[in-house]
Amino acid sequence: PLHQLQPKTVPKRLGTSQRKPREPQVPRSLIKEIFRHFAKMPMTRDAFKIVEKCSERYFKQLSDDLEAYTHHAGRKTVEKADLEVLMRRQGLVTDKMPLNVLIERYLPLEYRKLLIPVAVSGNKVIPCK
Repeated sequence: PLHQLQPKTVPKRLGTSQRKPREPQVPRSLIKEIFRHFAKMPMTRDAFKIVEKCSERYFKQLSDDLEAYTHHAGRKTVEKADLEVLMRRQGLVTDKMPLNVLIERYLPLEYRKLLIPVAVSGNKVIPCK
């Protein structure tokens, strides 16, 4: 006689996953592209590992500082002013080199339009606040 097929039972996992949550990382290809753009020379794998580690630490510190400025101001959202204060402290933004000049020099047009207010026809300013 044929016996009836029974569906297999899969044991349920107890508890949560054993993996630790990973922090987001800057893509390796982006770090390599930025380094190539500014250094204009090839690099060894060992040098790239060091550049990658330094970049990760730099962006971690950058985000921690921005979080501290935002928290100190009693807000939950990072604003342009927080970034400008950070860049002033790093010496990137000065009275002779304002943030808008850096934006125009290093960012593509799409981002410039989002960050720098521009007057257009109809007496409108883009981007709106």
